[in-house]
Amino acid sequence: MTVESTTARKPRSGQAAQSAATGARTTRTAAAAAPATGAAGAANTAKAARTAAPAKSAKSARPAKGAKGSAAARGGAGEPAGTDARGAAQTAERPDDELVQLLTPEGERVARPDYDDYVADLTPETLRGLYRDMVLTRRFDGEATQLQRQGELGLWASLLGQEAAQIGSGRALRDDDYVFPTYREHGVAWCRGVDPVNLLGMFRGVNHGGWDPNSNNFHLYTIVIGSQTLHATGYAMGVAKDGAGSAVVAYFGDGASSQGDVAEAFTFSAVYNAPVVFFCQNNQWAISEPTERQTRVPLYQRARGYGFPGVRVDGNDVLACLAVTRAALEHSRGGAGPMLVEAFTYRMGAHTTSDDPTKYRSEDEREAWVAKDPILRLRRYLEREGYADEAFFAGLEDESEALGRHVRETVRAMPDPDPMAIFDNVYADGSAQVDEERKAFAAYQASFADGPDDPGGASAAGAGAEGGK
Repeated sequence: MTVESTTARKPRSGQAAQSAATGARTTRTAAAAAPATGAAGAANTAKAARTAAPAKSAKSARPAKGAKGSAAARGGAGEPAGTDARGAAQTAERPDDELVQLLTPEGERVARPDYDDYVADLTPETLRGLYRDMVLTRRFDGEATQLQRQGELGLWASLLGQEAAQIGSGRALRDDDYVFPTYREHGVAWCRGVDPVNLLGMFRGVNHGGWDPNSNNFHLYTIVIGSQTLHATGYAMGVAKDGAGSAVVAYFGDGASSQGDVAEAFTFSAVYNAPVVFFCQNNQWAISEPTERQTRVPLYQRARGYGFPGVRVDGNDVLACLAVTRAALEHSRGGAGPMLVEAFTYRMGAHTTSDDPTKYRSEDEREAWVAKDPILRLRRYLEREGYADEAFFAGLEDESEALGRHVRETVRAMPDPDPMAIFDNVYADGSAQVDEERKAFAAYQASFADGPDDPGGASAAGAGAEGGK
């Protein structure tokens, strides 16, 4: 089963139309009260007003279910002036009345008038497709972790627990949108059609990425923390100058939000009104450092200081992530400039396979998030609504097993790269120094029993004659 593109929304009807109308009235009021950013004309349109809803201030925000109405209860601007740093940090870490949620952890659908319209077109087949995406992505991720433990990969960064944030946002993209990931966006790569095995080549050390970024508008993984936000901003500025009508998404984590590159990307994107969506997966831990030690306010509120809207979404709710990302992309494509989405989620596993999370976080904390599992949440909803039966789940389990076997067999069969290839393409026109280094390295390799038979002969000389191309 494949999942069709979920960007085009069907005409509203019945209850959906009434919800949309209510949401439009609410967001028009909020948008009128919010300061203008980017293209002022676009902000006055109904479309921009709808997507600008997340920029509501804490005072005008719609209270969440069960939330107190006072500013002190929300941890907002009305807090007593003497609040200490620890209290402020705890307030910043607590999901407040801006959290967008469409599915509860028990799998119950809850109304959210300002976002319901963005998922009104989802059919039972599409919902099953979202579930399939998350299950297969988790299985692939688990196989990769096991392969690393068996010595088949040098390292692996697991996405366990973040499937909804990645699949929901990934399925909100149009084909002409462009993605700049970090090194953990395996679910987004799945949505963009990147072969999962290609993701493993870099972590095995046999390639530098393994796919052509322009073939599916998905850039190569970025290991340098936060730098891809600058790349995304520059690309989005070019998109705007070209009048392409598409958007760019930059993925990063809560830890990266503390990097100067991210701040610079926010500044440039706002000043140049770039059509970029910054998608921050706040998984609560930047390796061993909790979010509360990095920010005094919820991460999504940082966007206000740069002059563009931000929104916090339940990152374990695939429907909410889909709806919020659609709204953000619509906002940016419509000329209203950048937008920040904070997906409030949790990293269930280690930061990478070189990390031991038991050293810095409690099992009680992890268990609390296990109860919010994104896959179980959607399954409960599918079962509650009668959208999937046991035959579907059993068939998906078989497909998952097949994917696991394919990943194991393919990775173990990957050929080792030619050790001399490291010298290729260093300089376009060749280099005498690189040629000497190539010859010396070839001689060193030949000193081993299984090394090349021709330490300084045809391969080295030939490469030098070709200019190292």
